[in-house]
Amino acid sequence: MRAMTRLRFFLPVLLMLLSTLGCRPDEPLVVAPDEDVNLGGGTTFKGSFVNIFDQPAANLSPAEQEMHFRSDILFGDKFVSAPAEVNQGLGPVFNQNSCENCHVANGRSPFPVAPDDMRGLLFRWSIPGVDAVNAPLPIPGFGGQLQNKAIFGVQPEAKISWQEIEEVKAYVDGEKVNLRHFNFTITDGYKPLPDGYLLSPRIAPPVVGLGLLESIAPEDILRNADPDDVNQDGISGRANYVWNYRTGTRELGRFGWKANVPTLLQQTAGAYNGDMGVTSPYFPKENCAGQIQADGFTDDPEIDEETLQLATFYTQSLAVPQRRNWDDPQVRQGKVIFSELKCSSCHVPAFVTSANAQFDFLRSQKIFPYTDLLLHDMGEGLADHRPDFEATGTEWRTPPLWAVGLVKMIGGPEAGYLHDGRARTLAEAILWHGGEAEQSKEAFRKLDKSKRAALIRFLESL
Repeated sequence: MRAMTRLRFFLPVLLMLLSTLGCRPDEPLVVAPDEDVNLGGGTTFKGSFVNIFDQPAANLSPAEQEMHFRSDILFGDKFVSAPAEVNQGLGPVFNQNSCENCHVANGRSPFPVAPDDMRGLLFRWSIPGVDAVNAPLPIPGFGGQLQNKAIFGVQPEAKISWQEIEEVKAYVDGEKVNLRHFNFTITDGYKPLPDGYLLSPRIAPPVVGLGLLESIAPEDILRNADPDDVNQDGISGRANYVWNYRTGTRELGRFGWKANVPTLLQQTAGAYNGDMGVTSPYFPKENCAGQIQADGFTDDPEIDEETLQLATFYTQSLAVPQRRNWDDPQVRQGKVIFSELKCSSCHVPAFVTSANAQFDFLRSQKIFPYTDLLLHDMGEGLADHRPDFEATGTEWRTPPLWAVGLVKMIGGPEAGYLHDGRARTLAEAILWHGGEAEQSKEAFRKLDKSKRAALIRFLESL
């Protein structure tokens, strides 16, 4: 009787408590959102559609939105050879005639299907040694980047061909996967190349979230560096210190496949000059200065400082897409596996941007780029054997993983992963990891099929 009395007393209290919590016994359990759903903090844009990488940051002011839309026009501008009324200055040698031709829909470039159109694949090259600021030595008569196109009447520096090579790897459970890589060959040089030159392929990556990466304080990046592996975890991330050609100072590199560029302004000016042959106040000389292709015109710089600054603002002000399917049980399992395999040792999930960032919309944002922006030895399988400032021939910067799950939707089935686009799937990309990531790669290879699928599903949610 006493038990029944207690039950009659506590049952209404229990029902009232459940009602207060907004949860009745017949309702499903509501999972709280992951902290990293808004990958780009306040800049995050919700959606999953083919133009998702084209969206301005969600927290721009009206004036900043107007500035962004003006900069968007510049990003799509197609340059032509002189004389012309608009956008003259292309070449004389170049790779593409607009930013969008490399960064298709602001995403990762598909791998080229034929050598006559390299899309967003370009090649850094040099000879052994460094110059006065520790940069790679340009090839005499060719410079530091191969320009495979030229305006009418001018000979390109050279052309590229390649051989695709497939090799079969197997997971521990016996399932096989084909990995591909490329042997690239330089042909039809406008003059003979020196022996022993160094060649490094680079595919154009997505450009979303770059302003946020630029706004991380250097000390927060360096906090993850462990060049001597003091903690003995096998991970020894290093900073690349590079040259800022405007300030004339040595600075932390954070952009480019080897973190060889310190700022987005320098990255933008370098792309105008190296990729399109367009001079600016930052790089006022033609990329073929001193070569027979140089036109000798006195119209440099071909864009002014205002245009350069505005074009830079475009990459600073793009939104990062929101995570998708974060509440899917398989995705949540994959996120746990990501941590267990120590992928997060290099693909560091979170940072908070500086309170002193250049623009208010970038300040004090908690972001989840899944990168440490540091150099890591990735082993012989991915090596280009071309040093770049302090990066060795086996080191690459950890690429951000935010938006990686949207790469195929934006760039199509030919859009790949890694520095040269060789990996057709995320699983292939993981299996190419070596060096400091060898243990994580082997741990992935030993997972059963369902856990491998869960990890990939997590990556696809980013």
